[in-house]
Amino acid sequence: MNEVSIIGLDLAKNVFQVHGAAANGEVVFRKKLSRDKLLTFFAAQRPTIVAMEACGGSHFWAREIAALGHQVKLVPPVYVKPFVKRQKNDAADAEAIAEAATRATMRFVAVKSADKQALGMVFRTRDLYVRQRTQTINALRGHLSEFGIIAPVGIVNVERLHRELEQAADQLPDAVVALSRDLLEQIAGFKARIAALDDKIHALTRQDDTSRRLMSIPGVGPICAAAVHAFAPSMETFRSGRDFSAWLGLIPRQHSSGGKERLGAVSKMGQRDLRRLLISGAMAVVRWAVRKGASEGSWLQRMLSCKHRMLVAVALANKMARTIWALITNGQEYREPALAR
Repeated sequence: MNEVSIIGLDLAKNVFQVHGAAANGEVVFRKKLSRDKLLTFFAAQRPTIVAMEACGGSHFWAREIAALGHQVKLVPPVYVKPFVKRQKNDAADAEAIAEAATRATMRFVAVKSADKQALGMVFRTRDLYVRQRTQTINALRGHLSEFGIIAPVGIVNVERLHRELEQAADQLPDAVVALSRDLLEQIAGFKARIAALDDKIHALTRQDDTSRRLMSIPGVGPICAAAVHAFAPSMETFRSGRDFSAWLGLIPRQHSSGGKERLGAVSKMGQRDLRRLLISGAMAVVRWAVRKGASEGSWLQRMLSCKHRMLVAVALANKMARTIWALITNGQEYREPALAR
């Protein structure tokens, strides 16, 4: 009987499917395993390659299985789908994962440590609080507008809503006043939670020399610098800054054929959180340049003279990503680019 050279693992909550294949692709075994028997099964196997999709829980299981001596490979789900045969089921998925992981040109996802996942949870929780705060503010603005109390959009105008609510409290129904005050308390609570997480992120960046150097890049603040550590793999996994920006989804999407190149909008195939932070930071730099004026002869000044602001912001975010890669891999300080003469 052929020896197993790779095991495809289809992850689930309680019932897992494993697919063992030999070096020639021949099926060695197909098994269903319960959650409490999964690690016992892999502990009994000789060290081999274990492939699974990079999905929810994959990093946890990758760490646990790697501790048993196996080599774990995480495959992006989008690259597994072409290998699924006619019927879609757990056994077919496990087989497709094993087959995809054997391809010489396959791209894999780096396994994250528990600390890195914890830092990512800090960012995701902060984003959740920001969205909930925005939803609550919009709900308050909408409810009060029905009673003639209005204010401009933005968190800075919440206090104005509060003042006008208190001034008109005698003319409003008791339920409107009570519920509006309750929404204001929720907004204040979200603000305090966001501020606490911001303080935690800022403290982390102050202790790290790499984050300090990244924050010297225009448009990169403490949150963006810490997000690089939370969401990006080791920069040594990328051959160049362009590869890193492509991983983020900041390069044009190609639809080329017959030797003719067709480039579209950015692919948006990469890490969404970090891409959004870089574009937001780039947009802040663009707005500042529009108001104060970019340096004469600079790349930004030339781009703004002939391109739309959002296009310039995405292009600047691409440059920022390449600069981040260069600073981390080379250990250098940020230097202002030379102006064109």
